[in-house]
Amino acid sequence: MLTGFGESRLLSVAGWTFAIVLIVFLVGPSLIVIPMSFSDADFLQFPPEHLSLRWYGEFWGSIAWLQAARTSFAVAVLTVLLSVPAGTLAAHGARRFPVKVRVAIGAMLLLPAIIPSILIAIGLFFLLAQVGLVGSLAGLVLGHTALALPVVYIIMSAAFADFDPNQERAAQSLGAGRLTIWRQVILPQIRGALVAAGLLAFVTSLDEVVVAMFISGGANATLPKVMFTALRDKVDPTVAAISTMLIALAVGAVAALIRRGGGLRTG
Repeated sequence: MLTGFGESRLLSVAGWTFAIVLIVFLVGPSLIVIPMSFSDADFLQFPPEHLSLRWYGEFWGSIAWLQAARTSFAVAVLTVLLSVPAGTLAAHGARRFPVKVRVAIGAMLLLPAIIPSILIAIGLFFLLAQVGLVGSLAGLVLGHTALALPVVYIIMSAAFADFDPNQERAAQSLGAGRLTIWRQVILPQIRGALVAAGLLAFVTSLDEVVVAMFISGGANATLPKVMFTALRDKVDPTVAAISTMLIALAVGAVAALIRRGGGLRTG
């Protein structure tokens, strides 16, 4: 209908300019740490006067940093293993209820994403203290699972919105059990969403610091908590090196996800 109207070059340039400015605003602060990580100065310096791998060596040679990294990755993996099945089952089960009930269920599951993290951390601290899980790996995993669950639920709800329930009924009418239906009918169609949900749950856990400040400690201190402490007590440039490696990890994971064509598609 609008083929008779020419495209405004001014609007096109303005749109691209706005997009580039927005990208720079969002990505720029994160990218600044990359050159800072290659400085040989004893403090954070931008731009670096001399390039060096000194702070990468500090990380790989530090028992404390490596222990924190191992803890963070272990907690992130366990968080994925708990939050993805729970969020997937919740999204699958919620679609069977009426709209009002579905909205109520979704609202309850999304509360950890709405409530300020500091309030969740305080609540988890007092709750886990009652059962002796403060400072434990199990308590940290439970806390991160609570924060990752809303992300998984949103993604899987979108995946099941495009899923045809008649295929489940057809498989059931042919005598397939629930496990067979999940394995051969449901999972193949939501594989891409599962990968995306797992990736975001992993990143959510790996990046979380507020809950970790309250319920982790000692050998179970996470990498973000140790980084925060290093910046509070002393501006340690090792933090820039760690941030650069985490950025590279995140970019690599997203690139792999895009390469395999997963994204949020369910097909």
